[in-house]
Amino acid sequence: MMRRRPSASFVRRASRQDGSALVVALMAMMLLTALGLALVLTTSTETMIAANYSSGQEALYAAEAGIERAMLEIPGIADIDALLQGQIASTFRDGEPGPRALPNGVRLDLVALTNVANCGRTSACSAEQMNATTTERPWGSNNPRWQLYAYGPVNNMLPSGQLNSLFYVVVWAADDPAETDGDPTRDDADGGNAPGRGVVMLRAEAFGTFGSHKRLELTVQRPLSGSPDAGYTAQRGQDEQNRRNRNEIIQTPGGTLTQSHLNLSTGTMVVQ
Repeated sequence: MMRRRPSASFVRRASRQDGSALVVALMAMMLLTALGLALVLTTSTETMIAANYSSGQEALYAAEAGIERAMLEIPGIADIDALLQGQIASTFRDGEPGPRALPNGVRLDLVALTNVANCGRTSACSAEQMNATTTERPWGSNNPRWQLYAYGPVNNMLPSGQLNSLFYVVVWAADDPAETDGDPTRDDADGGNAPGRGVVMLRAEAFGTFGSHKRLELTVQRPLSGSPDAGYTAQRGQDEQNRRNRNEIIQTPGGTLTQSHLNLSTGTMVVQ
């Protein structure tokens, strides 16, 4: 039986079809590759977002832990002036103030951080610079003079092995700017009954992975003699600072809280 050879035109048509199939296959491969890369990028982005969020939350908890540690110790300090002048420090410290190299590669300088808090610059602050009126420090000569109080790795807060954190926390203490005595190194220098008597401000900053950095400021009031409060009363400082900037009334920490509501039947405002 004789086999018929394909004609030249048939061979040319088959070659053209093979070329088209190759182009289609390459386009499909490129499309699938692009979809795969997009999926990988989306997954890695979501992972980074989750990691950054987790790190940010851990930084917040680390700052709160530093504040809580300071608030446990401050009620036992008899001489508040010594605290405001930097003569008293916490038992939670990892050596003398200076540069620190954290396990995650972050480098800190505790002295420079203190200067930034007091005058916005890393070099030493003059009295004039610390008394300058700025948006963040609007109290002039009553601006807080932040003093290093506690600092160290979060892991050092509990016995070895009970914490696993790469975060480092720093806590400062300062006089409450509600006092208008013009001397932030003394508590109620006028010797009267100023609203800020016995009140101390605390500032905590936590540093950790992925560049995480959180800062908290609280106003802490020592309990009055015979007070049933266990150790301290406090309120977060950002809302208080905003109220001070607007010259609004500030609720004294630990004082009686008030509540107001509108009586719809009489149209009067009731304060409780």
